[in-house]
Amino acid sequence: MGRRLAEKLDYLFFDTGVMYRAITWIVLQRGVEVKDEAGVTRLAETVQIDVLPPSKDDGRACDVLADGVDITWETRSREVEANVSPVSAYRGVRQALASQQRRIGLRGRVVMVGRDIGTVVLPEAELKIYLDASAKERARRRYKEVLDRGGKADYEQILGNVRARDEIDSTRAFSPLCAAEDAIILNSDNLNADEVFAKAEALCR
Repeated sequence: MGRRLAEKLDYLFFDTGVMYRAITWIVLQRGVEVKDEAGVTRLAETVQIDVLPPSKDDGRACDVLADGVDITWETRSREVEANVSPVSAYRGVRQALASQQRRIGLRGRVVMVGRDIGTVVLPEAELKIYLDASAKERARRRYKEVLDRGGKADYEQILGNVRARDEIDSTRAFSPLCAAEDAIILNSDNLNADEVFAKAEALCR
């Protein structure tokens, strides 16, 4: 929905989760232990992550660059998927990446998607939509996304990952998952993609 909305508005689509995936990929590539909070945090503080409009017509929603290197599709690997939750829970990582997210957001003309945008990254955002759905529905959508790209996926494994990530995100001490007080909550469980988009677009207008 965020991607479609950005295209309609001619804005940058920025799913901030790609930054945590980017750092996770870098951690794995450089042989840093995921459990090494200090080491992971140092990488998040030193690696420049940027998100730009897509430069290739290969299905990507944006370009993800790490120190100028395109790692867009590397961030979607299974290994990254399995390790991103603990990385994204580290306070130092979230603080470092929130600063980078804010830098990009303040350029303007952006639809930002993430779990703490309205509460931490851009609390002054003009419009905050808290898009909600059950874990089963989100897992089903993720499963379909992987299959549609020609990949292989296990629904039960994806569902387990979604539930585990929800538990981590909602109980972490720093910046837990929650809706901003002035956010508009939009539950999409019983809505199709067109209906969700129509509601979001109406809010933007």
